[in-house]
Amino acid sequence: MRTKILLLIAVAAAIAAIFFSPILKDDHNLTIIESKDEDVEFISFEDGAVGPESITFDPNGGGPYTGVSDGRILKWEEKEHRWIEYASTSPPEFLEKCKGSKDPSKEHECGRPLGLKFSEKTGDLYIADAYHGLMVVHPGESVARVIAVEAGGIPFRFTNGVEIDQDNDIVYFTDSSTQYHRRDFMSTIISGDRTSRLMKYDPKTNQVEILLDNLSFLNGVLLSQNRSYLIFAETTNCNIFKYWLQGSKAKTIEVITELSGFPDNIKRSPRGGFWIGLHSKRTTLTKWALSFSWIRKQLLKLPSDQVLAVSSILNNIGKPALAVRLTEEGDIVEVLRGDAGKKIRHVSEIVERDGRLWFGSVVLPFLAVHHF
Repeated sequence: MRTKILLLIAVAAAIAAIFFSPILKDDHNLTIIESKDEDVEFISFEDGAVGPESITFDPNGGGPYTGVSDGRILKWEEKEHRWIEYASTSPPEFLEKCKGSKDPSKEHECGRPLGLKFSEKTGDLYIADAYHGLMVVHPGESVARVIAVEAGGIPFRFTNGVEIDQDNDIVYFTDSSTQYHRRDFMSTIISGDRTSRLMKYDPKTNQVEILLDNLSFLNGVLLSQNRSYLIFAETTNCNIFKYWLQGSKAKTIEVITELSGFPDNIKRSPRGGFWIGLHSKRTTLTKWALSFSWIRKQLLKLPSDQVLAVSSILNNIGKPALAVRLTEEGDIVEVLRGDAGKKIRHVSEIVERDGRLWFGSVVLPFLAVHHF
């Protein structure tokens, strides 16, 4: 019965998606980048792992590094054209058992590294692991150390984005929910859960401070160039916020834009502003449907894998935006689009470096590179 209900919802939603356009205003000043499969290099992973959620480079320019579904942190050696194992968030006793896993039910054992960022001063790699909390890999080590698992007496349940103030090594990070794990991320959105938190960790004192709470699925976070505010994504409501760290607005927040897709990680562009990866698009219909609690309750009763399947089908209707580049004020200046139904989808992050765009995704079995 549930399958029949789900199919009816899917058909109705698919028909409606054709008539209800995404919430993105026409703007002739936008630059559109068409990312076609033939223009993209696909760097596959060995051993069956998937999901390069976040991408980072070390202080010497080495990399990229990315975390995958079995808990490993991999480094791409471009000259040798191969991946090497740099570190892991898996406990040592699970390393071999977890290798190559892409089973969400094992993530609590194997670890699931999401946000990654190097300290330029120390070379430490900070990791937001969805299940194991805030972690760090010191230079010369290969197993991540846990440095924080709770704040205010409430355990982390879905540690997600991470950013570093390179001047003082303060680490900013997000916990997307205190109720749902990463493998249940769709429930976090559908339920309207408001237990997400923005926090900072001071390595000098080893203390975590809660900056914001009671928000919906906080995700990527980025420090402004002048260090006066943070920019962060609220995935459920597709909002991008500023949180002021300094000045007369200190400790206040403001919405700078509402996007047409569900935002994930945020990375600075060397051409100005910042890139935001879009996991999937949000139509007017989606926003309308999720505004009703009774629809949310019915969707929560359905198997999560089937809800994900329908979401993926709807995301492939038309030509989805994979990512957007915004100004510091929240104006969209560039849209990265992809061919419908092609290889690149569910983009979590875009890193722009040396004339290339590196694509992260929480589901794909490769890292993609667009040359432009």
